[in-house]
Amino acid sequence: MTENRLTHLDEAGAARMVDVSVKATTAREATATGRISMTVDAAAAIRDGAVAKGDVLAVARIAGIMAAKKTSDLIPLCHPLPIAGVTLDLAVGPGGVTATAVVRTTHQTGVEMEALTAVSVALLTVYDMAKALDRGMVIGEVRLIAKSGGRSGDWRAD
Repeated sequence: MTENRLTHLDEAGAARMVDVSVKATTAREATATGRISMTVDAAAAIRDGAVAKGDVLAVARIAGIMAAKKTSDLIPLCHPLPIAGVTLDLAVGPGGVTATAVVRTTHQTGVEMEALTAVSVALLTVYDMAKALDRGMVIGEVRLIAKSGGRSGDWRAD
């Protein structure tokens, strides 16, 4: 197997779930971030707790944490993992909310997808709860910014 081969494809090019049973169980962590851009007024309403549906940040945080735990139900070839911990921080700034998730496990595969899913669902929840204030919100810049553990070791975005 070459390093550039897509691991979710078998020799014939069919989709498969990677067999991680021979991999070492190690502590693994992944950090992802993303942002939802919106009007200054919508961001202020979220920051001030003035959104009619309730506490946007609290609900989005819970939604993101729940999503991390359900990633394998959403992404077909992801392994179900025992999540050891999830933190999800939401920072309101002028014109938007930034979400940052850190997910940890001790397992045979990493938690990058869980961190990305946590951020994505948290931002979707912000949209859902604040759409009456700004239907033109834009979710973007969702990306992995760091991972540690496993055979490939540590990685950090530039």
